[in-house]
Amino acid sequence: MGSLMWTPGNLPAWKATIFLCNIISAAVAKRHIVYWNSTNTRLTAGDLSIQVNLNDYLDIYCPYYPNMGTVGNREPETLALYLVGEASFQGCVETRRAIKRWECNTPYAPFGPVRFSEKIQRFTPFSLGFEFLPGRHYYYSSLPTDEGPPLPCMKLRVTVCCEPTSEGSKQIQETEPPRSACSLKTASPPLLLFFLLLLLLLIT
Repeated sequence: MGSLMWTPGNLPAWKATIFLCNIISAAVAKRHIVYWNSTNTRLTAGDLSIQVNLNDYLDIYCPYYPNMGTVGNREPETLALYLVGEASFQGCVETRRAIKRWECNTPYAPFGPVRFSEKIQRFTPFSLGFEFLPGRHYYYSSLPTDEGPPLPCMKLRVTVCCEPTSEGSKQIQETEPPRSACSLKTASPPLLLFFLLLLLLLIT
């Protein structure tokens, strides 16, 4: 009886190529990180704005406390994040058209802060996914949950690059140095080289 164990040679070349392309695409995509809590002064001031490209990721980190002693006499922050219209963005209010994206309700998570990731893509096969269009602005804001303390208005504007033109879509983005409120991560050249070598191994 032949062995049923999978080996790299058993994988068809076209499947291996698609698989590796998906991995490389995810590795090259930029990740925009936002720490969503009341100590982030850019969120509370309402001037935090991020420009992203399609296939980038927006990573939201929830309020986090290593243990109950770090909170003191205060209650831990718990909140819900919404995608809202521009009018609702001016003040943190929930409207009928607001889309609830995530709820940060585990401030003492055992393995560090809870992270929610939004992939910036035009089409999504998932019912809970959201579709983004180039050249549009999208607005996130939060409201405290009933179990948590009152919180200041925190909001973020996300701009998807770029507006399509008659000459084709031009992807132009100015990258700012990482800040405490938001940072940007990209894949390193050695990592890309590793994926290319792995692709050659799978198709040979």
